[in-house]
Amino acid sequence: MRRQFSSYVVGALSLAALAFVPARAADNSAIKEKASACSGCHGENGISQMENVPSLAGQPDQFVQWQLVFFRAGSRKNDQMQPIVEEITNEDIRNFGAYFASLPPPKGSDDDDPDLSKKGAQVAAGRRCASCHTDSYAGTKAVARLAGQREEYLVKALRDYKAGQRVGGGVAAMADVAYHMSEEEITAVSHYLAHLK
Repeated sequence: MRRQFSSYVVGALSLAALAFVPARAADNSAIKEKASACSGCHGENGISQMENVPSLAGQPDQFVQWQLVFFRAGSRKNDQMQPIVEEITNEDIRNFGAYFASLPPPKGSDDDDPDLSKKGAQVAAGRRCASCHTDSYAGTKAVARLAGQREEYLVKALRDYKAGQRVGGGVAAMADVAYHMSEEEITAVSHYLAHLK
């Protein structure tokens, strides 16, 4: 627990230091070239086509920065991400945040199950998801965009929060919300959010 807390503190201090430096314009060719390395997993223009890999397009700038800091500090773990984040600088982190935030977000898919989405909307309202993720579920600041995200990724993220396997920003709130969700609720709310346009 102490090691996890230390990683969190290091990550928080790193991001605090980043907050005082203004983000550069994300439309320069250098950041696009660096971000192209992300497309192998996160998809062209930040829209993932790979199972259990999130889309990054349209995610809030600060959210992307925080996640990269958490990966780099080791408080979030992923075998594919670890070697990548070890090579990126604070400037890269700022630029990636601005770049992915500037991309058009994914659109919800058309294979919606209206009954399941209706149940998911009720779960989202009952769990007060909009109180952090905004009424449109577009996220804000360091809070993730959920609208249009890959459905199976949302299921995985909620299961990870429920099991205490995911740490990072908002972990206390998300762990508390997810812990009390049934598998049926997780499935329904993930479907609803993934199909929001």
